[in-house]
Amino acid sequence: MTLPLEGLPLTEQADVARELEDLGYTDLWTAEGMGTDGFTPLAVAAAVTTTVHLGVAVAPAFTRGPALLAQTAATMAASAPGRFTLGIGASSDVIVERWNGIPYERPLSRCRDLLRFLREVLAGHQVDQRYETFEVQGFRLGVVPDPPPRLLLAGLRDKMLGLAGAEADGAVLNWLSATDVARVVPQVHAGGPGKDVVARVLVAPTADAEQARALGRRLITAYLNVPVYRAFHGALGRDELEPMWKLWAEGDRRGAVDAVPDHVVDELVVHGPPEACREHIRRFVDRGVTVPVAHLLPVGGDPVQACRDLAPP
Repeated sequence: MTLPLEGLPLTEQADVARELEDLGYTDLWTAEGMGTDGFTPLAVAAAVTTTVHLGVAVAPAFTRGPALLAQTAATMAASAPGRFTLGIGASSDVIVERWNGIPYERPLSRCRDLLRFLREVLAGHQVDQRYETFEVQGFRLGVVPDPPPRLLLAGLRDKMLGLAGAEADGAVLNWLSATDVARVVPQVHAGGPGKDVVARVLVAPTADAEQARALGRRLITAYLNVPVYRAFHGALGRDELEPMWKLWAEGDRRGAVDAVPDHVVDELVVHGPPEACREHIRRFVDRGVTVPVAHLLPVGGDPVQACRDLAPP
């Protein structure tokens, strides 16, 4: 399950984390975009849980300096030994440049260099190295976690997925269907056995299909017009979105939303009663996802009750 749950104050999230563990959820993951940062909610969860795994998917590769990111990850890993995974990703020019004033240059190389740096420093080694995209002089962690966290890389297409398989412990996937998973996972496993595949899955737990589809259409038009996601879905062969892309480019936002076909929403957004949602999520696992992370969409009702309804049987 993704934390924090939308619609609840942050002061209640510790109680949520405790209950989710009691309900049988194996993993609690955060995102880092327009909401909370990726680490603070996990620190809250670490303080009140004992077995559930904690992960961030993902921390942008540019917005923290290499040493600060390593310190933050090491602190989190030492606070929950053996229970923390760090996911990093290239993020976007909007978050990196427009929001943080940092040049968004050579994202693939930046992710590769950061993975190599983190692998060394989280193992307790001093790093004095000039990488292609940054330089670190004489840095060693003061807190070395035992064991070090697993490192994942977010990827959409061939090069980043290949890098995730070659240099990371696995990949983080986003905005794809269960059928799409079977097409992209082999690119990760080409880097070797034992790779984690984490997928964030949008879940609208409601029997009102029209409500779920209306929300799904708005999200699809908002996200899949971002160039990297448009290219990803174009490569997947999702030609049904061409009318939506054309209307969006022409400035017809309402028309673009209406042009998203129902079956595309049904592929990309899990919705329905709890058992139907669980069955849909199982299809992601059947095709190679090792950790499906539900991200609850705001469809009304109590989000904690929705978690209870969706909990493992």
